[in-house]
Amino acid sequence: MFENFTHHTITTHEVNINLAIGGQGSPLLLLHGYPQTYVMWHEVAPKLAQHFTVICPDLRGYGDSGHPRTDDRHSPYSKRAMAQDQVEVMEQLGFRQFLAVGHDRGARVLHRLLLDYPQRVQKAALLDIVPTKTIFETINQTLATAYSHWFFLIEPAGIPEKLIGSDPAFYLTCKLRQWSHRFEGFSQEAIAEYIRCFSNKDVIHSTCEDYRAAASIDLEHDRADLDTRIQCPLLILWGQLGVMERCYDVLATWRERAVNVQGFSLPCGHFLPEEAPEETTQALLEFLTIS
Repeated sequence: MFENFTHHTITTHEVNINLAIGGQGSPLLLLHGYPQTYVMWHEVAPKLAQHFTVICPDLRGYGDSGHPRTDDRHSPYSKRAMAQDQVEVMEQLGFRQFLAVGHDRGARVLHRLLLDYPQRVQKAALLDIVPTKTIFETINQTLATAYSHWFFLIEPAGIPEKLIGSDPAFYLTCKLRQWSHRFEGFSQEAIAEYIRCFSNKDVIHSTCEDYRAAASIDLEHDRADLDTRIQCPLLILWGQLGVMERCYDVLATWRERAVNVQGFSLPCGHFLPEEAPEETTQALLEFLTIS
């Protein structure tokens, strides 16, 4: 995987960020989701690298990136802090403006980046999410059943850390199966890498903190920005066979948050880049390369 990419560690103001970079052309930042690492882009990134300089980092707390100490407000794992990491990474690589794609948690980081740094991203794509605030304000039995981890992971006193840590490989593979429609789309090499990273107790704790921040400080930031709309062109993709399709008019949720929104579903579950890599790549290329 990532044969023609080089691997780097970049130090931001408070954490080391692990990343892979490859290709040439306009810079394109790809942000991964839970419970994965940048490796989730292994089918998509090499094809995009034929057109762009592709940067694939591990979010703070995930993969081989650093794990800053948390606080009572979970602020080190707020999407604001995680977005700042990515802006600093891109600056150190020499890119003050760039294109960006985020999936799952990475898409939530990108959503915050678009609000906090509106001049940095020229075009953005968000994969298989609706806004965090929308999730918490519209939860119902169907969504709560499918997204039970949103509430399990925010339990205090190390409860999820202890339970997940008893068998992280079992937990991770169960979640990949639960949220996907085509589990065979995951390569064994990628799964092995996810398990390697997720078997680290610091990763388990940090990723719980990511969700605790989403249920607390991230909502504060989102409420403060309700009147701010994303200005850059926005592509929304989601799984036709996934939870977002069943529970929401996905485009409508984003048209409340942005001025220029387009998008459609792909024939897969939650993990678009691995379940439907060709369709995901084509959709991104058409959106990102058209002026």
